[in-house]
Amino acid sequence: MTRTQKRRHDEINTTMPHEVDSTTAALEHEREQATKVKNIQTVELGEFEMDTWYFSPYPEEFSKCDKLYICEFCLKYFRKAKTLDRHKSKCEIRHPPGDEIYRHENISMFEIDGGKAKIYCQSLCLLSKLFLDHKTLYYDVEPFNFYVMTEVDQRGCHVVGYFSKEKESPDDHNLACIMVLPPHQRKR
Repeated sequence: MTRTQKRRHDEINTTMPHEVDSTTAALEHEREQATKVKNIQTVELGEFEMDTWYFSPYPEEFSKCDKLYICEFCLKYFRKAKTLDRHKSKCEIRHPPGDEIYRHENISMFEIDGGKAKIYCQSLCLLSKLFLDHKTLYYDVEPFNFYVMTEVDQRGCHVVGYFSKEKESPDDHNLACIMVLPPHQRKR
């Protein structure tokens, strides 16, 4: 069983039949059918080319391409390498758009308010959805703070991963999402 199959099996077996109404079940089934096939095969981010794992709801003109090119600093996405190269020659951003809250050697952490850096946070969510099956937040980023971990070198701060949390959670939920990009997983 794959991780996804196991999780779905566990969800089905732990959910009481009366807890899921028919409308919710129908919407979930519709979502699963629409997102069954990944729409982008690979992503180029800085020096890494990564095979994607799941569907992500990028705008239609970007979701039809096999390979998506992403600026490693501002996270803008492009259909063509040429367009990314032109963008990189003009892009002056060298770190995430928040406050640096931690640095140790070449690791740095940035706190980003989803309401102040909405486009960056939305792009981060779309990127992470390519590697997280059940990520649901893409566009409504204002109620969240994002904590982006980066590796720092002479060119700038390169995204390794992030976690997000609600600014105010009525249920005292602390962590909303956590993601580490595949090239950085299992590092010490």
